[in-house]
Formats: sequence, structure tokens, C-alpha cells
Amino acid sequence: MNFIKTEIDGVFIIEPKIFEDARGYFFESYNEAEFIKNGISNRFVQDNQSKSSYGVIRGLHCQLGDHSQAKLVRVLQGKVLDVAVDIRKGSPTFGKHVAVELSEENKRQLFIPRHFLHGFSVLSETAVFAYKVDNLYCKESEFGIRYDDPEIGVDWKIPADKVITSEKDRLANKLKDIPDER
Repeated sequence: MNFIKTEIDGVFIIEPKIFEDARGYFFESYNEAEFIKNGISNRFVQDNQSKSSYGVIRGLHCQLGDHSQAKLVRVLQGKVLDVAVDIRKGSPTFGKHVAVELSEENKRQLFIPRHFLHGFSVLSETAVFAYKVDNLYCKESEFGIRYDDPEIGVDWKIPADKVITSEKDRLANKLKDIPDER
């Protein structure tokens, strides 16, 4: 596995070593020893999966306080633009984001530490998205920022008239509304 540091401390793009032959391919999507060797010692406790169609934007979401979650995300089918936004109090990159294309072809993953917002847009006809988290979901701790908050300025690579999102995401907070306790 190749761990690529991004411009935001703690966020990594992970490229697997792929073994291909006439039968197909094989790769490790997670190897605890490799992750620890690269400074990621989170213990994952839950796996999640979603399927979405072109134009869907899910996010920007996080869990606050003691329920904050680190995520290891990847695409099983299709292609997405995956986004992580730093909301760590006092961070020099607070409010900045990393955006990376994840697809079934490139098999890349993105590791997102705790205290980050997360979201993705679907760039293919459909996409199956899977991720691991290191803390269990708690509805009372969920928090969201509008995907189109101009203070963050994400280019989701979807024309505005093609965006499909939930009412909850359309009515979410703005970056300036993040509570002091994260």
C-alpha cells in the first residue's frame, strides 16, 4: 500500500498494490500493520455502505464530541468526488478541504481523521460507496454543514441543476455555525 499525505495533516490517500492476472485482480483494502506503520492506529468498529445515482451529493456530515468518527472510505462501483473538511479547533487548515476522486478503477481510499466533515458527489451513473468508522453512530451527535457553503467552496463537479441532495443537507448549517465543542 502506498500512503500519500495530502495538504491537510492527518488526511491520507491510500493506493493499494493490485495483483492482476487472467482471473481478475486481488488487493488488500485494509492491513492493520500497514496502517499503524503509517501513523494510523484507529480501531474500526462499523462498516457502512450506500448506493447513489449521478448528481447525488451526500454531506457534509460529522459526529461531534465523544462520538466523533475517523473514516476509511472507498468506492466499490462507479466514481465519486470525496471531500474532507478540517473542523479541528485551532488547526491552521480549519475550513480547508481535500477533494479526491475515488473509483472502482483507481481503487483509492481516503482516510479522514476525527473532527472532519465528510461528503461525496456521484460522478458516474451510479456508485456504491463503502466506509469504515472508528466509533459507533449516535444520532444526537450528528452535525452537518451545507454542501454549497461558499466559505468552504467545494467544486463538486456536478452542474447545479443536476444536484440531488436530501432536505436535511439543503437545510444544514454553515461553517460559521460549528459549535466550539467538537
